[in-house]
Amino acid sequence: MANLAFALHVVFAALWVGGMAFAILALRPALSVLEPPQRLALMGRVHRRFFLIVWHAMPIVLVSGYWLLFGHYGGFRGVGWHVHLMHLTGLLMAAIYLAIFFGPWRAMREALAAGDAPRAAAANDRIRLLVTANLLLGLTTLGIAAWGRIG
Repeated sequence: MANLAFALHVVFAALWVGGMAFAILALRPALSVLEPPQRLALMGRVHRRFFLIVWHAMPIVLVSGYWLLFGHYGGFRGVGWHVHLMHLTGLLMAAIYLAIFFGPWRAMREALAAGDAPRAAAANDRIRLLVTANLLLGLTTLGIAAWGRIG
């Protein structure tokens, strides 16, 4: 069962962090070929789909992590420093995601529905900043996991 928990943990963490990397490093720069209204419409659809994915991935990552922590390792006493740090950064990532979802993403959806492009663009920019912060935190978390696993 620990193998299943570990596989779920790694796959859904990769999906979450990889999705953020794609959005920031590939999609966003490529959007420059579109006019601003098209960009906003596309980003509204991209955010809707990606945030739905994360809405499922985030709990799976957290639950599988706790499953490993308490079911396999016997709690915080049985793990190294890297697990403690991953726990902290994972909770921070979840908090940032929730802040995005209930803050600027809600504002962007409302602005798009109202046809308020400037407000939607401002909300999208806040989303970009928070996703970038979460991407950096996610990459740091992956680095901590890799470093702690080997040595």
